[in-house]
Amino acid sequence: MKPAGTDITTIDQYILESPEDVRSMLVQLRETIREAAPQATEKISYRMPTFYHNGNLVHFAAFKHHIGFYPTPSGMEAFKEELRKYKGAKGSVQFPIDEPLPLKLIADIIKFRVSENSQKSVKAKTKRR
Repeated sequence: MKPAGTDITTIDQYILESPEDVRSMLVQLRETIREAAPQATEKISYRMPTFYHNGNLVHFAAFKHHIGFYPTPSGMEAFKEELRKYKGAKGSVQFPIDEPLPLKLIADIIKFRVSENSQKSVKAKTKRR
């Protein structure tokens, strides 16, 4: 994660300023998210790369020994069996940098989050009418 006071404004900048040994993983992760959620927009939120579609889909961040992936508690719960082998918390998982990223699993989580956010958006629009 970037130190406090660092002015990161784009995901490109975040990746370029990350340690060299994790840049390729961050690029892979970003591309996997883009393919799974082509309608999502990118931004920096909480000083982390964030993908947004009808709300936050997912955040990610580079750390010394892992890539933090934040698919919300619902994303973690929906894939708890598949994520069991990784260290994590209620809304986050740590992918070790010395192992390949589970790109298919990440894509499945993103697709789940897109569907979940889309359903929430439809419900919110229905309520407003």
